Amino acid sequence: MKQALATVSLLVPSYDAGLRFYVDVLGFRLVEDTQLGGGKRWVTVAPQGDGGARLLLAEPSTPEQAATIGRQAGGRVFLFLETDDFSRDHSRYLAAGVTFLEEPRHEAYATVAVFQDPFGTKWDLLEPTPKGSPAT
Repeated sequence: MKQALATVSLLVPSYDAGLRFYVDVLGFRLVEDTQLGGGKRWVTVAPQGDGGARLLLAEPSTPEQAATIGRQAGGRVFLFLETDDFSRDHSRYLAAGVTFLEEPRHEAYATVAVFQDPFGTKWDLLEPTPKGSPAT
């Protein structure tokens, strides 16, 4: 059996606000933007590179859903963006105005720092430590 996590739904205030941040600021690629009628769209974005899950940018359809924007993980880090060059991406994101909630740190598993999208969702930017290498 072959299975893969393909898409993760992420609540954003509006499709366009989500696209402005994830495509224009983080540099994700727009995978699909299809009109579904009634103001609904199927909007997916993905980090550059191949493989990995896509994000489905979803507008809330109820006040309860709207209340959870930025808090889908209960205040914890919700999503993990893996990179092959932490310094490059950290510097680029800082220059683009991305809010980091901490200084980069070196853990046994990765170099990592938590950032937050403009809607409150917390992310880890991380570059995994090569297997068999000590953390630096």
